[in-house]
Amino acid sequence: MTTQEDFDAASQRAQQLPTKPSNMVLLQLYGLYKQATEGDVTGDRPGGFDFKAIAKYDAWTGLRGTSKDAARQQYVDLVTQLAG
Repeated sequence: MTTQEDFDAASQRAQQLPTKPSNMVLLQLYGLYKQATEGDVTGDRPGGFDFKAIAKYDAWTGLRGTSKDAARQQYVDLVTQLAG
């Protein structure tokens, strides 16, 4: 099981990846991070032409129902994979 310390270390490593991940991977990291730290998304989906906010909201919403522990583990696994 991933500890909070493992998650915090992965969060730091994510800021120092050797290459910038694709936008899809960045959205996946964002959604996992938010799910791990805050739980299920709340509030209304952004509207209008704020496509970045909509994509981030959708990435987080896709993880609805995932426990914080599971999201933490998935985040650590993804960062470990990206860091090589």
